[in-house]
Amino acid sequence: MVSVDTCSSKVHKITCGVPQGSILGPVLFNLYMLPLGGVIRRHGVNFHSYADDTQLYISMSPDDTRPMDALFNCILDIESWMTENFLQLNQDKTEVLVIGPEAQREKLLPKLQSLSFNPSSQVKNLGVIFDSELTFIPHIKNITKIGFYHLKNIARVRPILSRANTETLMHAFITSRIDYCNALLSGLPKKSISGLQLLQNSAARVLTKTRRRDHITPVLESLHWLPVCFRIDFKVLLMVFKCLNGLGPSYLSELLLPYEPSRPLRSTGRGLLVIPKVNRKTHGEASFQYYGPHLWNDLPEELRTAENVHVFKSRLKTHLFSLAFNC
Repeated sequence: MVSVDTCSSKVHKITCGVPQGSILGPVLFNLYMLPLGGVIRRHGVNFHSYADDTQLYISMSPDDTRPMDALFNCILDIESWMTENFLQLNQDKTEVLVIGPEAQREKLLPKLQSLSFNPSSQVKNLGVIFDSELTFIPHIKNITKIGFYHLKNIARVRPILSRANTETLMHAFITSRIDYCNALLSGLPKKSISGLQLLQNSAARVLTKTRRRDHITPVLESLHWLPVCFRIDFKVLLMVFKCLNGLGPSYLSELLLPYEPSRPLRSTGRGLLVIPKVNRKTHGEASFQYYGPHLWNDLPEELRTAENVHVFKSRLKTHLFSLAFNC
């Protein structure tokens, strides 16, 4: 049945399934798909599930293709399980992405082709475009393109809008896109995220009716808008705080280790984290395991010891704002 306010439709009995868009639908779907996790685990393959989207991922070297064989057999078993349970694996929506240096990826190509895998150069995951080298350049270009499209439309109606209404539109169509999953952009050079900064600068100019030749930094400061690179650091540090206080996902919390010196030092008990050694040639410094503790240890102690998320966010924005605008 469908109920709107005080009006309800007639009741109809159903033998299977639930109406699309119902509250019960996702719960029943997850229960129905629960055995799929056991099928995947039998092959030693890691996976993440979100709604009806399941991602399988393995780590391997070009000299050892056994994990790829396990992945192939896992997909065959998934297809068989789905057939037995009145489901169908959508081949058109099944994509393969190989992440790593180009030379290493080329070595895997013959094996991938023998298993009927046709790797893509980039795939979209929950709205984020991942590329084979994790540069996120295609993703940034896509955000910039869509953002400027909406900014152009907002600029057309800006003369008839109040500043408050215009700022609401900016946050809805521009800022929300700049901030969405921006923690993935941590560790990227400023040149890579320059397109996002240009988009934010343009939004600020349209909102405040600032001329193009005027310097943008005072405008961003007056609006209390953190520049893009600081917004990224804000999101990473917020995730670190949540992980350390039992509010983050376990697969990220496990990457953060408290710093415990071998002998009593002044830094003992200050809430510092271990910064692991990483391979800078493979962009290891961009990983959450390195970048998060690196930022965390540079915070003032009163920030690291904040009593809750609300206080931490408020203090963190004030701290980053002072760093961004030297105030």
